[in-house]
Amino acid sequence: MLGKKFFVSDCEGPITVNDNAFEMAGHFIEDGEKFFQILSHYDDILVDEIKRPGYNAGSTLKLILPFLKAYGATNLNMMEFSSRNVLLIPGARATLGLLQFIMPSYIVSTSYEHYIRALCDLTNFSFNRCYCTQLDLDNHPLSDEDRNKLKEFRLSILSNPEFDNLERIFCEEIPGMEIGSLLTEVKPVGGEAKKEAVLDIMAQKDYQACDLMYVGDSITDVEPLQYARDNGGIAVSFNGNEFALDNASLAVISDNTTITSILADLFNRYDRDMVLEFASSFKKDPEKAVQDHPVNPQLAFKLAETNTRLELITPDNLEELKEDSCKFRKEVRGESIGGLG
Repeated sequence: MLGKKFFVSDCEGPITVNDNAFEMAGHFIEDGEKFFQILSHYDDILVDEIKRPGYNAGSTLKLILPFLKAYGATNLNMMEFSSRNVLLIPGARATLGLLQFIMPSYIVSTSYEHYIRALCDLTNFSFNRCYCTQLDLDNHPLSDEDRNKLKEFRLSILSNPEFDNLERIFCEEIPGMEIGSLLTEVKPVGGEAKKEAVLDIMAQKDYQACDLMYVGDSITDVEPLQYARDNGGIAVSFNGNEFALDNASLAVISDNTTITSILADLFNRYDRDMVLEFASSFKKDPEKAVQDHPVNPQLAFKLAETNTRLELITPDNLEELKEDSCKFRKEVRGESIGGLG
């Protein structure tokens, strides 16, 4: 039976191991993983340091697009690549199945729609309850001349990854090309756009902010995590980096999503206070916390087989959590993906 509470999660990190755009860059573009990392760092600077007005976290996903096009990416082969490579966090299929049954549940992801469709096909999660970056790459023509220019820009960025060089290429050179339309027309769902997606869900269904549980892990989740935390909801960092932890109320460090199921179930059946009380007890004695709180017995059994840490985030433990969560994040998702903003 559906309750008034609602659940919203990022995809990559809390549900899947992948960074789909990073992986596609590595697949299609020569030295693509290194190239993507440079663009991701540039994106982080624009969001976290310069704070460029109107620029959202996660815009690496539009910056990389002209280069994916130049190296042969199409709607079809992006979909095929995504379908072959979805890698779930252990427990995620069961978590998504449970959450769809017990409460209104949504995915709000910066990922391209090709990847989110592949995830939904794999897990039977409803694509109609997903917000993601919409993209029709085939609708953007690319001349041979511009293709060669983009390949030259790639070499320039790899040899000179300084901020001023990327500014010149992305703010002066590419906007003057026909393919530059990708930079203006594609709207990655990250940062403030994720918060807007949450607000859209609330407006459509008449939900309240205090009834929101949001799970995120990166710089693209800062605004919705902050919104949930500051408005009486539950804000969970799942194997999050420093950006997520700075804006969440709970830290989960785990190799399995069963703890997400437990927190959502407790929140749905009871309230925020029950979740916070459980988290506080869990840090002291996980086994006793499960015994002393109304945790679903099947979920309790599954949790015992996982490597899970759950803590309330406080000023006293924040730095330790950042160090431990970032380290574990890299163990679960790999050094390269785990190190991205």
